[in-house]
Amino acid sequence: MPKIWLGFGLALSLLAACDNAGGLGTSAPDSPFAPTGRAEMEDAVDGLIVGHRLMAAGEYELAIKAYFRAAAVQGQTADVLSALGSANLKLGRLGQAERLLRRAIEKDEEFAPAWNNLGVVLMEQGKFGEASRVFRVAFALDSGESVEIRNNLRLALAKLEEPDYSPDDNINFALVRRGTGEYLLLPTP
Repeated sequence: MPKIWLGFGLALSLLAACDNAGGLGTSAPDSPFAPTGRAEMEDAVDGLIVGHRLMAAGEYELAIKAYFRAAAVQGQTADVLSALGSANLKLGRLGQAERLLRRAIEKDEEFAPAWNNLGVVLMEQGKFGEASRVFRVAFALDSGESVEIRNNLRLALAKLEEPDYSPDDNINFALVRRGTGEYLLLPTP
């Protein structure tokens, strides 16, 4: 019988030690024990922001993973679908990029960056007529404020008139995203 009381006393002293360390479900800031529980969503960084930063750094595969995390939290919004489409475009996955950007436009028909980026995909596929129409929609939705969209429209119209047109001043098609920033689509050798 004394062994049972000894075990019971040991268990009580361990519980008391846990309670002094901040309770059973947490740990004190200076505790050597790892905290328990899970992080609140407010603590997490927005996957779209992380993805945009990765895109700017040229890390397109990692950006896709960040955008998928954003989709898990926010759902498949026009922003998320457009970002995924842009990342796939940068990786040369034109079919996937086109499908994602068209879905983004279905979600929000007034989302100018998705229209612009779809136009870039169409230009890469050699669909100059449809691309120029798509750039016109993006230009109208943007009220002509974006220099990138304006340049893309100008280049698409020039390509439509003369398919062999290649600008002398090395202007490239530019991907755009909501907010500040742009992604340049560089020509492939």
